[in-house]
Amino acid sequence: MSLVPAVLAGSRLSLSRLLTQIENDTPEGQAALSELFAHTGGAWLVGVTGAPGTGKSSLVNQIAYHYRNPQDGEAKTVGVVAVDPSSPFTGGAVLGDRIRMGALSGDEGVFIRSMASRGSLGGLAKATSGMAQALDAAGFDIILIETVGAGQAEVDIAKLAHTTIVVEAPGLGDDVQAIKAGLLEIADILVVNKADRPGVENTERALKNMLQLAHPVKRVFRHHGQAMTVEAEGEEEALWIPPVLRTVATEGSGVPELLEAIARHRAHIDETGDLERRVRARLESELELRLQDAVMARWRAAVSERDYEKVVEQLLARELSPSQAAARLLNGKSPK
Repeated sequence: MSLVPAVLAGSRLSLSRLLTQIENDTPEGQAALSELFAHTGGAWLVGVTGAPGTGKSSLVNQIAYHYRNPQDGEAKTVGVVAVDPSSPFTGGAVLGDRIRMGALSGDEGVFIRSMASRGSLGGLAKATSGMAQALDAAGFDIILIETVGAGQAEVDIAKLAHTTIVVEAPGLGDDVQAIKAGLLEIADILVVNKADRPGVENTERALKNMLQLAHPVKRVFRHHGQAMTVEAEGEEEALWIPPVLRTVATEGSGVPELLEAIARHRAHIDETGDLERRVRARLESELELRLQDAVMARWRAAVSERDYEKVVEQLLARELSPSQAAARLLNGKSPK
């Protein structure tokens, strides 16, 4: 029985079951996503990334709380997808984010889902996009996506989120960690969390200096295996300059200002047409991934296990190079 009608009707139990199917990549989950896709496009996706120890989970908790309890305006419903590191033994998620977000657990307007990264690079699990689509179709206004904190590899969030928040913190031993990781290139908003700690001025100054040196005029995506840039149109004055904000997530300090910056960024990319370009790049990237999976599965089904193992043995014996082995298998030639 399809879970789609119940999900569209607001059933949290059905939504939870559907998210499990999506995470496990079941045929039922993929069929439901196809059916739900026409109902997506209404939510605003906010990615929160940064090095481990910067307080991302606490900040996400406060962002969700302030969207539910705004100083002015109408409360928004919030979905949270928190990608946790996988256990090397069970493959499951640590669920640490649910522990930190316990204060939101009784709020019917908040839905929190932790998921295991399962070895995915880029700080995002493979099924994260599908989960975001399901929450979008379920009617949530804001979807917060917190990455696993994988350090210098978590730039995939820029292909999924409308607004990407990069979180830094003073006292981690390196004021330019975000610069080394390439995170400044994907940041729409920079947050110096734990701003009550010593050294916050140095961290803030380093980030602002690097923004001045590397004026962000384009966003980089991967498309067809190559770097693809999405350049802003219009005069330089119309470009979005990532603001550098201070927060103390444990106290909620600076979070209202952060929500204001998210709203400004949303209005900016909507007015400049950058929103449409980002959505197109994201959908093209997902289409490419789906094609890669489908082509790989079809090829693997067409190659016998015996032929595949023979090629592996020839690789081990250094009789074939990896490129020669791939060419042989793709050409359908049986190993000698």
